[in-house]
Amino acid sequence: MLLDRPTSAEEAIAAFLADPSLEPLVAAHRVLKPQPPRHAPWPDGLDPRLVAALHGRGVEALYTHQARAVEAVRAGKNTCVVTPTASGKTLCYNLPVLDAVARDPTARALYLFPTKALAADQLVELRSLADAAELGLKTHTYDGDTPPNVRSVVRAAGQVVITNPDMLHAAILPHHTKWFKLFENLQFVVIDELHTYRGLFGSHVANVIRRLRRVCRHYGADPVFICASATIANPADLAERLIEAPVELINDNGAPRGRKHILVINPPVANEHLGIRSSSVLTAQRLAERLIGGGVQTIAFARSRTAVEVLTSYLRETFAPLPGHPHTIRGYRGGYLPNERREIERGLRDGRVRGVVATNALELGIDIGGLDASISVGYPGTIASTWQQMGRAGRRTSTSLSALVCSSAPIDQFLASHPEYLFEQSPEHGLVNPDNLHVLLNHLRASSFELPVPAAERFGIAETPTLLDVLEEDGYLRHADDDRYYWSHENFPASTFSLRAGAPENVVIVDTSGDRNRVLGEVDLFAAPLLVHEKAIYIHEGVQHHVDRLDWDERKAYVTRTDVDYYTDADLGITLKVLEVFDEADEPPAGKRQRGEVMVAWKVTMFKKIKYHTHENVGWGSINVPEQEMHTTACWLVPPAELVNRYDRDTLDGALIGLARVARTTASLLLMCDPRDIGVLAQVQAPFTGRPTVFLYDAVPGGVGLSERLFGLTDELVAASAQLVTDCRCTEGCPSCVGPATEVGSRGKRVAAELLAGLGGG
Repeated sequence: MLLDRPTSAEEAIAAFLADPSLEPLVAAHRVLKPQPPRHAPWPDGLDPRLVAALHGRGVEALYTHQARAVEAVRAGKNTCVVTPTASGKTLCYNLPVLDAVARDPTARALYLFPTKALAADQLVELRSLADAAELGLKTHTYDGDTPPNVRSVVRAAGQVVITNPDMLHAAILPHHTKWFKLFENLQFVVIDELHTYRGLFGSHVANVIRRLRRVCRHYGADPVFICASATIANPADLAERLIEAPVELINDNGAPRGRKHILVINPPVANEHLGIRSSSVLTAQRLAERLIGGGVQTIAFARSRTAVEVLTSYLRETFAPLPGHPHTIRGYRGGYLPNERREIERGLRDGRVRGVVATNALELGIDIGGLDASISVGYPGTIASTWQQMGRAGRRTSTSLSALVCSSAPIDQFLASHPEYLFEQSPEHGLVNPDNLHVLLNHLRASSFELPVPAAERFGIAETPTLLDVLEEDGYLRHADDDRYYWSHENFPASTFSLRAGAPENVVIVDTSGDRNRVLGEVDLFAAPLLVHEKAIYIHEGVQHHVDRLDWDERKAYVTRTDVDYYTDADLGITLKVLEVFDEADEPPAGKRQRGEVMVAWKVTMFKKIKYHTHENVGWGSINVPEQEMHTTACWLVPPAELVNRYDRDTLDGALIGLARVARTTASLLLMCDPRDIGVLAQVQAPFTGRPTVFLYDAVPGGVGLSERLFGLTDELVAASAQLVTDCRCTEGCPSCVGPATEVGSRGKRVAAELLAGLGGG
């Protein structure tokens, strides 16, 4: 049963840190000192009703970054505000927008948030401030959940339209004539959580902004863009790449900060010979139990939906509620229904929920109050995400604690032995490539549907006329006598592609356990074969469901409640085919290095049954779902022929698998990107090269330039990979370097090191 909070969170955290059993696990302990607030005078001429409303909410003065942002926006400058979590970024755009509406009721603003949940949360904040100032603001969210009768009102009278890039892409821009009041009077476009717009998603959004600016020009509007972001290495560059206009960067945070303890936790070694450490999930469970049991409101971030549900189940067993009382431990992830997520968020704010286990869905600025502790179960993939998760804990002046619990993965073990990388290295760069032809052609089609395209117009790149001719040849456009291209195809172009890496459709999960079928949740199409294949155990809020049937054509998974002592984990099978070589380096003496376009296909082939608590494999089964594929870019390494000829096929197979794992880790460090952005594949006899080959590819359709940059860093990649293998203290391989010997073979580590040396790694 959950203990009543016996002491303050500060005292509970102090007792937690003083526990002698914690000390052997701590790889690093840093303390961020508290910082007092820094204020600035109210900007001249700000509407007095807004000032009075803020005074009524306890805001006596603006922080320095808020005042600078308001002044920059009112001066007509595109602005990018970059400050930590809970530093008051929302006011940086709400204040100038509400001030403009107070002066001119015809003024309009468009707010873009990456998720519907965040948009709904920010609507409440905006309305609250407007109501306190008695402005009578007309605003609403416009997304897939908005009722039809509300949609028409928003189009006609909405002064602030709050939506997401997906709706702007598919529902607003294609129907801009219905939105002429918005576009004629559009003064501001707010892009919040800027750092999420990277990779494929960011490349799509940059093209949506191109289309938005085209429509605005058509109606005679030239809005000011206000961007807000968590910490990344290149916020101004990313903002300017997205909106294709200069921005003023504001990154001098004036908000206060309480004392913060940051721990890097490395679970104990469970098998010294194999280099295997105890489970990061079980270690995080013990930490969370200590904190929650001591009265510390805690959030734990897990990297996968399965890990979220497993850890939620464990904590619910420990903190079982009294009969008739609701659980104080909740899970939170994509796939939960909107009402369920809102209820959990309210519980966190009012304190009814004492612990929550979440995916990165709660990294973003959704208001969940000020928690006391955060635990990241495994490295989130980027330094920026790590600080985002850690930033969810800590009220403005109170002491808080954040812990990173390392897994056995190589990148986690690198951070455990080199914690300075986390504390001293700058966050990652946000990379986008809006001129990726795979992306750009789709948006050029969508833009030409929205407005005719003059032959002289440039949509991002100088080769626009050539692309227009290609679209005309394909039957999408017609070149008219007025030298403009008009849409001439029956299809509605924006509905044919998604901005997200996943597919536009979801698989609905239907619970058939009771008298009536009910929708339990949903999962995106790409993840469905992994999570809701037939015979899978699908876990929702800690409750197990057996997947009886996956109807792939109807996009439905039918489940019934069950109670077993295991969960399931599916495996992917990947194949790769080289389509074209763009660049290559000389082969001697360090093997062949090439870069080009590839086709990657993947299929979920089998699943394992993993026993709770012990995490041992207790069975397996096959999966029959369609293969999926994408075109992307890759670079690849081919060790020298005279070297690989020394080894038999099985030895080479294991060593190449280990080399690929290490290369992915070091590539993500060199590129400052999430390891999940890079795919790897080792082939002992690649069809294209005819020799053992390791491929590293952009894990998004069309690529975003990662493999191109990596090709230029091949020497550094090989050297860093060789050092990682050499520095690891295991004898035959472990999860911290090439992988355990059971997967790479007893000679896998040694041969991987020899292959890296042959590639030029020392």
